[in-house]
Amino acid sequence: MSLRLARINELVRREIGLYLSTRYGAETVRWTITSVDVAADLRNATVAYSVIGDDLCARQAQQFFSKHAGEIRGVVSKHVILKYSPKLQFVRDLGIERGNRVMEILDTLDDHPSGDQDPLPLDKEPI
Repeated sequence: MSLRLARINELVRREIGLYLSTRYGAETVRWTITSVDVAADLRNATVAYSVIGDDLCARQAQQFFSKHAGEIRGVVSKHVILKYSPKLQFVRDLGIERGNRVMEILDTLDDHPSGDQDPLPLDKEPI
């Protein structure tokens, strides 16, 4: 990815996040725009968002982005001057949820075997 495209991705991500927090602050408080991937021809962009909450919150977010995608595209095109205004496709980013689930699993594992003694180091044998 070129440096220019990376800068465009970050700028579009910032503008979408700023617009959502100022215009729809109460509705979108549980959603975060995690990344934007604008195509090299600048005609399409994939916007990844994460949701804090249950499946109901995720469905509400999906419906919101389906309904307001054109409006968000218009705002982005006013603030980010490009040759083309990219068509935005919103997809849910499950990476954060997966990471949290892995952390929960790791927290449930025992670090030490049962008993009062610490395990022997790998390089030492019992006497």
